[in-house]
Amino acid sequence: MKVIIDTNGLMIPAQFNVDIFDELIRIGYDDFIVPKAVIEELEILNKKAKGTDRTAAKIAKSLSGRCRLVDITGNADDVIEELAFEMDADVLTNDIELKKKLISRGIRVVYLRQKNCLATT
Repeated sequence: MKVIIDTNGLMIPAQFNVDIFDELIRIGYDDFIVPKAVIEELEILNKKAKGTDRTAAKIAKSLSGRCRLVDITGNADDVIEELAFEMDADVLTNDIELKKKLISRGIRVVYLRQKNCLATT
């Protein structure tokens, strides 16, 4: 199954010490997708954030190399929503507003549960 990974999804390993790829495989995903819009958000965080957020952004950018890059730019949340709908893919995110929006469109969401594993809606 396909899963699109949001910016904060890629930051989970650094922030919560959870291996998102092992977890995604455990729950049935094998095609990890990252839009270029997410990479651009990570680059901005890498320049502007400080401390642990900056470290998490650097780690997230390196982890994105394990994913299939889709060359679509723009507002990351909008790109993810449209891409998920077009590709019939689920989305890994911890963004509450994006999660609500995706669920309202019938898109399945993968999220961090109890700060130690991933679960789906």
